[in-house]
Amino acid sequence: MFDDFDDAVTPEPAGVTDPSPTSDPALPAPAAADGHREGRAAVPGDGEAPRRYQPLLHDLVIAVLAPTSALSGADGQIRPGGVQGLFHADVRALSQATLLLDGREPEPIAHALTGPGGARFVVLPRWLGDPGPDPTVRVDRTRQVTAEGMTETVEIVSAAGAPVTTTVTLDLRCDFAPIETVKSGGDASPSPAWTDRPGCLAWESEDDVRVTVTGDGAHADISAPRLRWEVTLAPRGRVTLRWQAEVDDPKAVVTTPARPVEWGAARVTADDHRLTRLFDRSLDDLRSLRLAEVSAPDDTFLGAGVPWFLTLFGRDSIWAARMLLPLGTGLAAGTLRVLARRQGVKLDPASGEAPGKIMHELRRHEFVLAQHGMRLPTAYYGTIDATPLWISLLHDAWRWGMPEHEVADLLPAMEAALEWLAGDADADRDGFLEYIDTTGHGLANQGWKDSGDSVRFRDGRQAEGPIALVEVQGYAYEAARLAAELLTAFGRPGAARWQEYAEALADRFRAHFWVDGPHGRHPALALDRDKRPVDALTSNIGHLLGTGLLSREESAAVAALLGSPAMAEGFGLRTMSSGDGGFSPLSYHCGSIWTHDTAIVIAGLARAGFGAEAARLAEGLLAAAESFDYRLPELFSGDARDAVIRPVPYPAACRPQAWSAAAAVTIVQAALGLHPDVPRGTISLRPLPGAPLGAVTAKGLRVAGAEVTAAVDATGRATVSGLHPELTTITQDLFPAG
Repeated sequence: MFDDFDDAVTPEPAGVTDPSPTSDPALPAPAAADGHREGRAAVPGDGEAPRRYQPLLHDLVIAVLAPTSALSGADGQIRPGGVQGLFHADVRALSQATLLLDGREPEPIAHALTGPGGARFVVLPRWLGDPGPDPTVRVDRTRQVTAEGMTETVEIVSAAGAPVTTTVTLDLRCDFAPIETVKSGGDASPSPAWTDRPGCLAWESEDDVRVTVTGDGAHADISAPRLRWEVTLAPRGRVTLRWQAEVDDPKAVVTTPARPVEWGAARVTADDHRLTRLFDRSLDDLRSLRLAEVSAPDDTFLGAGVPWFLTLFGRDSIWAARMLLPLGTGLAAGTLRVLARRQGVKLDPASGEAPGKIMHELRRHEFVLAQHGMRLPTAYYGTIDATPLWISLLHDAWRWGMPEHEVADLLPAMEAALEWLAGDADADRDGFLEYIDTTGHGLANQGWKDSGDSVRFRDGRQAEGPIALVEVQGYAYEAARLAAELLTAFGRPGAARWQEYAEALADRFRAHFWVDGPHGRHPALALDRDKRPVDALTSNIGHLLGTGLLSREESAAVAALLGSPAMAEGFGLRTMSSGDGGFSPLSYHCGSIWTHDTAIVIAGLARAGFGAEAARLAEGLLAAAESFDYRLPELFSGDARDAVIRPVPYPAACRPQAWSAAAAVTIVQAALGLHPDVPRGTISLRPLPGAPLGAVTAKGLRVAGAEVTAAVDATGRATVSGLHPELTTITQDLFPAG
């Protein structure tokens, strides 16, 4: 993903070797070459320690209701090893829950997700029941994850003509493995079970996490440990067994929110039924990712993703809240307040904290990978982009109708964030935002592409820090300009200063970032430590669209390159051009396709008036969604569509993931072209011309707290109803012909 382990797990693109084994202070490059392979040790050479690999999860069934998640096989079994388990936030509560009949595993035939936290599995114990080709005994295993654990109902149904007798057992194990141990392919020893009543097993960690499993009518065996039921089914009879796991975690830092879901019963109907299915599935997943801090349960944010990042992440939680603004401002308000309370107040190189800076991630304990030299504190600030994105979220929420008193309460935090932009974010005072990890045990790259090898020149060489990323300059420009608007509107000083800052940044950017590439002139990915443009063609430049940093002509050049086959011939937007030396379709950040990245660029293209390019990328995501059962993962392969029948999974990608699920709302908004400005009393409609996604209707959107319906018909004509009467609708056609 974009976070801690990226340095540790990103494989090198094919044909490229790291010129410097120690170029990434967060992780030596040889370890980074291990990649996302199965979590087993390779055969070491003489004197070498066995290598461990991040476990794969692309084929697992994942049910989540934050802060708890269950990862199992398609048969419902939670087997020891890899990343299977019942997790509570950052700890694995159960590492095994395997269901056996007569000591044998039934054969799986079907499974499905059943809403937030739910999954159902159908398996066959074919040795039971009548002889013959047709199975006469089936088992339906229905799982429901809760915020504090998991319940399962096991229904055994017989169509046999004679009674069926079987012994049902549930083999259990608990290892309390921290998520970083699981993610790095490490081992954890099982904890001993104990019991204090019939049908109950319990475990307790040194960190005071307690797991209790009870089975209705079961016999508990602590030596196995195991629950056991003796079952007899009458002819054509059925039996229902139930068990539940409860997790008590007194030191947790995140919990389920006290508030109801911030968005109502939003619904989308569309000529392209894929969009409807993606929207519905995504809202279910977004509901399941809602979190709050234990100390502030009324302020909701979205956990970044399952299984690795089910906690507060500044950049991810901000982007997800920003993408969900069409559903209301409640989530944005909670996210803004949570991050404002943890805004930096001092300089601390160990945590990356600085006055005014917005944090990167929050964990229950120090995040340590000793073998990789990584050590992150519980509250870590190693991000260059969360701070300007926080400012832009505040402004956009105000535009969508966030109550003015809530906005006003956050303006002091915005002013502190602005001072960070022009101060500690620009350590060498060259006028650009840059980063470098000075500790040797933090993240080497601190933009959204934060893997150790993500910042590469066109020939594949890695850039050395400090790094000034292209999209971050766009974020800073937009944040300064939007903050100036807020300062003016609320009668606070400083607007002229930040408008001048934005204008000067635009001039500097134009002078230093543009390069000539094989496909034409475009912004570089970054500036390296020597202020040389890192000249790879990447998706990062798409984040500049709609920020105002680019002129109309520059936007057109960027849009054309992003729509070229080298970038857009897959199921979305590649993170790096196929013509670059570092490209690999299964590289984490150098050729794969990230759902949220593509969605951000779709929104930027739509805002900047490039409807055809936006529609092409949106169609790619819809095609990918169909292949992933409408749960779009964090990322997937950047293979060309004519080379593969369906997108190839990235085997360690998070799913569900907040900003990937939120992409569905972004696609709908781009199709509708709904852009409110509640403070000015207007709402503009700029739908994609010609309705390239067909007719789309969205009910239950929220503008200034009012529930509205927006639609675009098959001809591209847009309408909106349900607005407050003081809002004036403006229909705009900003798109070029064709």
